[in-house]
Amino acid sequence: MARIAAIGEVMVELSPYPTAQEETREIMALSYAGDTYNTSVYMSRLGLETHYVTRLGDDPYSEQIIQRMHDEGIGTDMIERAAGRSPGLYIIRNTPDGEREFFYWRREAPARELFSEPNESVRLYNQLQEFNAVYLSGITLAIMTDTARQSLFDALAKLRGKGVKVIFDSNYRPRLWNTAKDAQNAMQAMLKHTDIALLTLDDEQLLWGDDSIEGCKKRYQALSELVLKRGAEETVLIVDGEEQRVPVPKVDNVIDTTGAGDTFNAGYLAARLDGASAEAAAANGTRCARVVIQHRGGVIEKTLFEAGING
Repeated sequence: MARIAAIGEVMVELSPYPTAQEETREIMALSYAGDTYNTSVYMSRLGLETHYVTRLGDDPYSEQIIQRMHDEGIGTDMIERAAGRSPGLYIIRNTPDGEREFFYWRREAPARELFSEPNESVRLYNQLQEFNAVYLSGITLAIMTDTARQSLFDALAKLRGKGVKVIFDSNYRPRLWNTAKDAQNAMQAMLKHTDIALLTLDDEQLLWGDDSIEGCKKRYQALSELVLKRGAEETVLIVDGEEQRVPVPKVDNVIDTTGAGDTFNAGYLAARLDGASAEAAAANGTRCARVVIQHRGGVIEKTLFEAGING
């Protein structure tokens, strides 16, 4: 069985409560989510041995996050705890078409200090050598300082030299970067250390002003495996220079697209790291994502996910 470690941030998530409504106040449901964490949960549910790398506090919500990971079978040995600190928070608001808006409170989150301490960076590198793959995102990069990001890049370069696959989802969030140019530079630097890139065409438009498949092919021609997610449109695969398109079946009952791309990534990687072709892996990713978008929240209940996958 392949072993994968995801690097990133877990946050407290508040989302609209599905049944309770009051005229004078909003009723919210509390959960925990974050792009690479969401993917980790679904990778673990799909049978990948999954571990998580982050920093949390010593508050009750950090304890609940750790417990959630244990319940999901996600390894927590690489999680640092910071005394007197708490994880970040975000609130989701949904539009009638199932799209979503996010509002964040995360500036003091311990995860922003990932790879900031030299001793911690060395320890994490030594642990990550034991994995088949490492997974991270543009949000992982965005919350780090420039120095910490360079420490991460140095570690990834060495890990690839030891045969560890590096998998990256650009997941561009403009509000997390000082400028678009800073994000472009960081993403390009990261892609030099990437084996599999799981990108979204909408993010490419936001970051580069280019939403064409040909533009992406030209920009990322050095990559050996590129996956372009396009929402309800066909997924585009470019593997060793060969292009394929994988259909995305229509979903009528779209409730909340939060976590759709993260879940696709989990389905793709669970299949791909188990030896499936890129085409079969993309179909599996689509199958997983279409279950999640019919429910609210970035991480849906395990029973709902399993019923949808097996139904």
